[in-house]
Amino acid sequence: MTVPSLTRPIIGEFPARSGSCCYGMFNRHGGVSITPYASLNIGHSLGDLPEAVEENRRLVKETLAIRRLLSARQVHGPGIYCLTEPLRDDRSIEGVDALITDLTDVGLMIQQADCQAVLLFDPVREVIAAVHCGWRGSVQGILSETIAVMAKNYGTRPADLQGVVSPSLGPCCAEFVNYKSELPAEFERFMVRDNYFDFWLVSRFQLVSAGMIESRIRIEGTCTCCSDDYFSYRRATRQSGGRTGRNCSVITLRKG
Repeated sequence: MTVPSLTRPIIGEFPARSGSCCYGMFNRHGGVSITPYASLNIGHSLGDLPEAVEENRRLVKETLAIRRLLSARQVHGPGIYCLTEPLRDDRSIEGVDALITDLTDVGLMIQQADCQAVLLFDPVREVIAAVHCGWRGSVQGILSETIAVMAKNYGTRPADLQGVVSPSLGPCCAEFVNYKSELPAEFERFMVRDNYFDFWLVSRFQLVSAGMIESRIRIEGTCTCCSDDYFSYRRATRQSGGRTGRNCSVITLRKG
């Protein structure tokens, strides 16, 4: 089988004291899955062939030159997991939505199809975090909780952190007709028109409120629902009954 190369992933790197921090934000192209998961679906338990998902994950690891992936069975909750021991194989953690580690050569992977992946890096303590942040995560304050755990467990100073927000649901498509019951009143400042909210700005506000410096937060600014380059659950509900794949975002520390 001829495997296509991955197409235009967003690859970035932060400098670190004794090594480096690399991240990748991958679109839906360049994998081996077939419709409606075409083609770089990295999500299991969606109906895709397990061997296709594993091959897609292998391609992601190959692109970032990492051997192991740590992922989560995300539940849109406040759970946070800290990896403290090296991985022998890829591992998925049950019931959490944020991953933290100071170990090198392991990729922290978030799966998403409109939700944000927020990737954080502390260049002083050399700690990374990957957060799955949908609207429920925003309501529960998972970003500030993740930063608090980094501070408590690793000595991170929030002002040292650098962060990037992945392609995700933009203000053009983030409609919440039941926002009065679903969102806190303080989110109404981020309403861009009737029933539509800018969750990119919500995340920036929450990160800054947790102590980050605004200039160190990058928002990619691509709406996954508008762009056919990405899997989108909202778009799929209109086109294929909600059946779609999952994009992924990965962050990793490299040795010096």
